[in-house]
Amino acid sequence: MVDGTLHLNAFLMGVGHHEAAWRHPRTDPTAADDVAHFQNLARIAERGTFDSVFLADGVQIFGDVRHSLAGRFEPLTLLTALATVTEHIGLIATASTGFSEPNNLARLFASLDHISRGRAGWNIVTTAGDRAAQNFNRDVNTEHAERYRRADEFLDVTTALWDSWEDDALLVDKESGVYADDARVHEINHRGRFFAVRGPLNSVRSPQGRPLLVQAGSSEDGKAFAARWAEAVFTAQQTHEEAIAFYADLKRRVVHSGRSAEQVKVLPGVVPVLGGTEAQARRLAGELDELIVPTRALRQLTEMIGVDLSDHPLDQPLPELPPVAAINGAKSRFELVRDLAVRERLTLRQLLGRLGGGRGHQVLAGTPEQIADHIEHWFTTGAADGFNVMSPLLPSGLEEFVDHVVPLLRKRNLFRTEYTGATLREHYGLPRPASRYAGQSVISSPTARSAMA
Repeated sequence: MVDGTLHLNAFLMGVGHHEAAWRHPRTDPTAADDVAHFQNLARIAERGTFDSVFLADGVQIFGDVRHSLAGRFEPLTLLTALATVTEHIGLIATASTGFSEPNNLARLFASLDHISRGRAGWNIVTTAGDRAAQNFNRDVNTEHAERYRRADEFLDVTTALWDSWEDDALLVDKESGVYADDARVHEINHRGRFFAVRGPLNSVRSPQGRPLLVQAGSSEDGKAFAARWAEAVFTAQQTHEEAIAFYADLKRRVVHSGRSAEQVKVLPGVVPVLGGTEAQARRLAGELDELIVPTRALRQLTEMIGVDLSDHPLDQPLPELPPVAAINGAKSRFELVRDLAVRERLTLRQLLGRLGGGRGHQVLAGTPEQIADHIEHWFTTGAADGFNVMSPLLPSGLEEFVDHVVPLLRKRNLFRTEYTGATLREHYGLPRPASRYAGQSVISSPTARSAMA
């Protein structure tokens, strides 16, 4: 049995991950617009010694504002507020390479890392869908592979900017008047297909050197990108067999890219619907599913897979879908939904119910012991390094997980009882990367020579 290396991330979304969470008596929909709600969630997760909390984000309205909770904070701003009320837990924000510039995001994440004293993480997305593009002077979004080519160069630039100040660049010598050794502050002078960036970053190197890099795409392009850049991968897997295959494939790709397999942690999403008995848990799951508005669920499904099924009969199996090669949206999620519907012979109505709990992530209704058994089984059989915990109701679902599942994982010697590191990288057992410029500097300026004399 593996000792103490399970990783848990709390995925915070509104008042719960179930799409009807805002309608359930155990939630307060107005809390989604209250920073105190999220600060409370972060403190709950920290009490459970989670590695990190995570905020998703998009650059457009999601779904149907008539039937769903639409309020959402910009995640980096919100995580700054969470940093002030926590001490240990990591803070991961989603930001898009498709609709941002490297210099802006490099500075934002460096700032969060400084403010939190080394707890920042970036969930890297390329952003699918034409609706997002239409908020940025475009009629249609860029083609899938091209989005990943842009993302690859984006990471080349941002990592160079984070490295542009060496760790020992600051001298802060009052007597000589030398604040920094300018020979250890580097212009990156990047000129590529998508970006031309001079640098250096106008922020000194942050406590982690660079934030933890997270990625969630599971398409072929996404896995190739993750193999080069990601240090944690959030993934959606419906079956144990699929999870083992994905885990092995990704780790193999990581090694082939020249990194150690241990440098990337794989965290499938899980939606734990908890009850004192299995019957109670299933009753809660049923209550939530009964609150789903089919019109809204259909619109979300359309956005998720890029195929409009609004005119298809609810009680019929899905029609024949286009090949994945024809999909310009989230290819891996399209394949997951298609395979789920075919494998379990679901009608459209049944599929909407299965997706309502976690948008394709695995939904488990059961007792704390059953949820802990599932986590242990996947963790110890090469299906996961940990889990992205997506509570169906917030804050109650997260509180129940921390109070009833975490103690079982600790008792089984799977999870930490206290934090032993100070930074997010240390929580994930990852080293602090050295600046690419370290050891290349020549002290050439008279003021720097004077200060070093």
